Amino acid sequence: MSAREVVVRAEKLTKVYRTPAEEIAAVNGVDLEIRDGDFVSLMGPSGSGKTTLLDLIGCLDSATGGKLTVFGQEVTRARESDLVSLRRGRIGFVFQDFMLLPELTAVENVQLPASFARTPMSRAAATELLDRVGLAARANHLPKELSGGERQRVAIARSLAASSRMLLADEPTGNLDSRNSEIVFETFRRLNSDSGLTVVVATHDETLGAIAGRTIQLRDGEVVGN
Repeated sequence: MSAREVVVRAEKLTKVYRTPAEEIAAVNGVDLEIRDGDFVSLMGPSGSGKTTLLDLIGCLDSATGGKLTVFGQEVTRARESDLVSLRRGRIGFVFQDFMLLPELTAVENVQLPASFARTPMSRAAATELLDRVGLAARANHLPKELSGGERQRVAIARSLAASSRMLLADEPTGNLDSRNSEIVFETFRRLNSDSGLTVVVATHDETLGAIAGRTIQLRDGEVVGN
């Protein structure tokens, strides 16, 4: 079996935030590799650097030191236009806040990113994505008619609308009860195992994080377990 492609490689990756009073190393000399088809949980307490590292991997923020390669492209000093091109069609994002438009149905929310990109998605294609997260039967429901877990699964389907190869999720169960949290993580697991989607989830919940195939422990911006 051939080795799986390295889709993320960080070498001494650093992100420092500067204020008039101090410098804070939110990510401090991190080395890691994530391969195509991995399901990784970034774990650690609040302030450990999970969200900052996820933002760097997703090219939503820029590093202040070290080297970061995403899908073979060195992004540490890349132009914003290059980062936009890299994100588009390769990286999907899921956040704690579902960010669904309340006046649109589930299927219309899934279609929305494609319309912004001027590459309209058919209703059938959007419904197929909802089916992948177990929600095809709820396609015509408004967000207010869905449970919190269902709304987050709509957000997951929407993140897949650009044929993403990697899904990044930041505390995606932070607003959910334990049962819906388990359903969301099971959705990630199924997308990873059935479709080979690379999934990276930042969470402080050890029980949910253990569902991932691999855990990266962070503390004070450093990797303390991998």
